[in-house]
Amino acid sequence: MKRTATRLGVALAVASLLMTGCGRDDDNGSGAAPGVTDEPCPEAVDKEKGCIYLGVLSDFTGVFKGVGVPFSEGQKAFWKKVNEDGGIGDYEVDVTKYAKDSAYDPDKHAQLFGEIQDDILAVAQSLGTAHTNAILGDAEKEDIVIAPASLASSWQLVDNVLEVGSNYCGDAMNSVDYAVDELGAKGVAVAHFPGDYGDDAAVGAKVAAEARGIDFTDVPSEPGAADKQASVVAGILKADPDVVLVATGPIEMASIVGGLAQKGFTGKIIGSIPTWNIALLGEKKLVPALQALYLQATSFQTWEADTPGYEAMRAAAGETPPSDWYALGYGSGYVMQAVIEKAIEDDDLTREGMLNAAKSLDGVESEGMLPEGAANYAGDPNDAVIRETAFNAVDPTTASGVKQEVAPFVGPTAKDHDFSESACYEQY
Repeated sequence: MKRTATRLGVALAVASLLMTGCGRDDDNGSGAAPGVTDEPCPEAVDKEKGCIYLGVLSDFTGVFKGVGVPFSEGQKAFWKKVNEDGGIGDYEVDVTKYAKDSAYDPDKHAQLFGEIQDDILAVAQSLGTAHTNAILGDAEKEDIVIAPASLASSWQLVDNVLEVGSNYCGDAMNSVDYAVDELGAKGVAVAHFPGDYGDDAAVGAKVAAEARGIDFTDVPSEPGAADKQASVVAGILKADPDVVLVATGPIEMASIVGGLAQKGFTGKIIGSIPTWNIALLGEKKLVPALQALYLQATSFQTWEADTPGYEAMRAAAGETPPSDWYALGYGSGYVMQAVIEKAIEDDDLTREGMLNAAKSLDGVESEGMLPEGAANYAGDPNDAVIRETAFNAVDPTTASGVKQEVAPFVGPTAKDHDFSESACYEQY
């Protein structure tokens, strides 16, 4: 088993399943579980099929709307294709009816989850680490599976969270190792949001810096453009590092890069995956600094990747503007699809059946959209965690504005780190 979880009332749940059954023929039109109905989806392709409703808790108006909007559009495109190809068994899947904007506010995220939790089978997207943690307790009580739009180092320790990709902590470790081995760095500074996301990267960088014997400087940031980042830039310059890691939003990263460039900084600035957005190319005066200084740390490929999954994604996107967040949203669907298919195969399309199906997965065929080894939820957490990181450089000639510059690698710190003990951000 990947992880162990204590569940209250298992005997009652099993008894209930034995009494009510699991298939469409055993209910009166309300479905085998919350979020499963015999009635067709609102925009059904085949009105003879029932509907599986998945919840979406994203950011359409807040600091990470540049992630949430295209990510959600990519998910819609994935499930539209699945439905057009015949759905899953007797069902089609809907990710629009219960899509909510939490505006990157953990409290609102929890409130909205409470509003939809009785009507969904699972959560197809929960954007934000603190935000997902805000709903995790209630989700665990109800055996609701969550696919987070977040890469925290805690997710491999939680049964009902379907993490994919390397985590912020491991990416930061690899970034420091790269800085030492390839750039000869003697000091590193980390500018980061407070909270689970930023702290995860900060702890990873600190662990690696200590392991490699270089100076480490912690520079907390907060949401906001240039006026909010002036003190961050000053703190970085005072520390005089060779390399700067950034775990903020795109606007904050751009302000930090611009501020450092104006002061003559010539080292590398490596950002966690959420720091990039193609919209930054619209800031023409900033583009030369981004090209010269910035790298994005990620374990995912870019929009133009030559794989069957990316080819299908681009076809589904049509005239939609290219975005690697759209691609990630699309790619995340492969995992939830595999869980639903396994639950149906097990004749247990219930929340508990979905959780059991997720825990049995030892990988998923994503047609090249997800990193190798993704979705191994049956494995030991430390063995299953994805440790590779690649670096993308800014390239305005590409579809998504970035192009892989450093191929995926695993540095010595991430290679040896035990990710099964606790989340990195809990050590901050």
